[in-house]
Amino acid sequence: MAFYALQRRAAPGVDGVTWQDYEADLEPRLADLHARVHRGAYRPLPSRCRYIPKADGRQRPLAIAALEDKIVQGATVMVLNAIYEEDFLGFSYGFRPGRSSASSSIGSATSASSA
Repeated sequence: MAFYALQRRAAPGVDGVTWQDYEADLEPRLADLHARVHRGAYRPLPSRCRYIPKADGRQRPLAIAALEDKIVQGATVMVLNAIYEEDFLGFSYGFRPGRSSASSSIGSATSASSA
């Protein structure tokens, strides 16, 4: 489930809802979220923006999504991964769960030759 895949200590978004707050009333909240998504009434909230200092003194913007937005995004990723995973060839490694260029035979040969 997308909710349990979230970071439990992540910063809350503009809604101020934490993982623990949402979990306290999880089943009805998820049922309501599911219903809103299916009837087209779900609307993501604006992201909360914070600035992180960089080594050179400049600041980098960081957008923090609301908890329900993170849940919907995670569920969407899970569904799309299940659909498209079947279409990938066994030697395709880019942006796939549990696979990376380092775990491919080409990546292994490259990292072995650079060692």
